[in-house]
Amino acid sequence: MKFYRLGKKENPVIFLLPGTCCHWKANFGGVIPLLTDVFQVVCVSYDGFDETEQTEFPDMLTETKRLESYIQKKFGGRICAAYGCSLGGSFVGLLIQRRKIQIEHGILGSSDLDQAGALKAGLEAALISGILARMFRKGTLPGFMKKRLEKKPPKEQEYYQKMLEMFGVGSTRMSFVTVRSIRRQFYSDLVTPLETDISVPGTTIHCFYAAKMGEEYLQRYQKHFRQPDIRRQELQHEELLVSYPEKWAEEVKSCCGLLHL
Repeated sequence: MKFYRLGKKENPVIFLLPGTCCHWKANFGGVIPLLTDVFQVVCVSYDGFDETEQTEFPDMLTETKRLESYIQKKFGGRICAAYGCSLGGSFVGLLIQRRKIQIEHGILGSSDLDQAGALKAGLEAALISGILARMFRKGTLPGFMKKRLEKKPPKEQEYYQKMLEMFGVGSTRMSFVTVRSIRRQFYSDLVTPLETDISVPGTTIHCFYAAKMGEEYLQRYQKHFRQPDIRRQELQHEELLVSYPEKWAEEVKSCCGLLHL
């Protein structure tokens, strides 16, 4: 696991946690400069997804413990905020529920928080890992997915294209990622339980609720977290981040009370 620190060290610290099988730079490279005026940004690069290492993704809990260890060592166990993009939101939830460190503001970026039993999770992980591994190796979408994308309205195509860029589609940058890393990450996210009614003194949970995902996701946020700060957007999954980065940065700063600094 690598940690990329950017911005002034005297600023409040925010961790950025990438989504499923995303490269840290493809996920957050474009928005980091929008945060460094008020934050010291620490962008996390998971095991198995950083080309400077020869590692494989282990499981969600092992990676969570590595995050805790780094925060304890470098920041005395306390940070201002952690933003989790999609799967990264599961890490935010795990870090908070384990109470090994203190996060003042946990921000979930339209995370789905989906969970499943071992059999279903194994089947889904096997299917997804095969598709993503081919995408990473070739740098292109499978034919059937490309045809489906071409049938969508132009604005939706633009959104999905930006989402695909987070997965490295359009280049072979992610060809180093192993099938096992993909499968382990996808599988362990599904089977690692997140508690219900999570509440920690001194921590506020903010959920970027992308309403176009469906009402069930709002219900999940309210199930797992006690009185979360729901920030509703009439958008799709992580659309605020990929399509409206300036508004996304303002929303993150607003969560932390740093918008007008």
